[in-house]
Amino acid sequence: MKIYNHINEFKKLDNAVVTIGTFDGVHLGHQKIIGTLVEEAVKTNGETVILTFFPHPRMILHPEDHQLKLINNMIEKAALLSSLGVNHLIITPFTRDFSNLSPENYIKDILVDKIGTKTIIIGYDHRFGKDRSGSLKELQHFSTTFNYKVEEIPEQDINDVTVSSTKIREAILAGDVKTAHDFMGHPFSLTGKVIKGDQIGRTLGYPTANLFIEENYKLIPSDGIYAVEVFIKKNRNKNQIIGNPFYISTDAKLDVTEVQKFRGMAYIGHRPTINGMSQNIEVNIFDFADDIYHQHIQLDFLHFIRHDIKFGNLEQLTAQLAKDKTAVEKIFVS
Repeated sequence: MKIYNHINEFKKLDNAVVTIGTFDGVHLGHQKIIGTLVEEAVKTNGETVILTFFPHPRMILHPEDHQLKLINNMIEKAALLSSLGVNHLIITPFTRDFSNLSPENYIKDILVDKIGTKTIIIGYDHRFGKDRSGSLKELQHFSTTFNYKVEEIPEQDINDVTVSSTKIREAILAGDVKTAHDFMGHPFSLTGKVIKGDQIGRTLGYPTANLFIEENYKLIPSDGIYAVEVFIKKNRNKNQIIGNPFYISTDAKLDVTEVQKFRGMAYIGHRPTINGMSQNIEVNIFDFADDIYHQHIQLDFLHFIRHDIKFGNLEQLTAQLAKDKTAVEKIFVS
């Protein structure tokens, strides 16, 4: 999959099969749209194009609203879209000027003149252009003028998969990562850089990698203990601070052969037993002892184990961690 960080980087195609949206979570409803996109491209010998936006439109149109949290950062989203067989991903900056394009100008200037759209695959409720005034009706109205066809994914087809990004966010915030997994068809992930902590876990016999999440808009699950899979880049050089190994370059898929997978026990919380003040994200990686400071790792959340608890002392905490690890190990063998 080729990635473009602005629509001006994109070279117009002869036969672009296009869909548009934020696709947060890349859930089963989104996958239905993208599956139709890929099928249409194969049928018409076209190339698939997804037009998405960053920042999320609500961040620009409602800057006073700091409640929006996203399921994916752009790296995670790109990896998921790439796995679905998309040819081109255009990440265009969402600005107020962009939001003020009329539906006609949006269609002509963006979809037709810059992308070369011949087919548009769109969900039944898609809106675009100034004040979200554009809809399927406008796309159909201008299709003859600009020589493209429109295929709508009907409401009943998408709603057969009873899912929405809102439902997924609610499940994650409640710690229900299994339901989120069921809705998305893949685990919820956190990707971040390993930073130095106070190493209390090491003294308890459960050393942890402390994760720093760089995006303040990224959704964080409810406090507690989780069973996770941990993905770490192979061939690590402890003296080298590397970039994010989960980043997909502009003309290649993520090379999964360069990533190792481990099992682990993740903790999210404020460490009440030691009167912690800030939220920590830590993972005890099973059968792993390498130095991975400054490396990026990815956690895939598989199962919620328990809520965060304040214990009377560190001995009680250590005893509970042993039980937690046993519970996590059972998840992996079940």
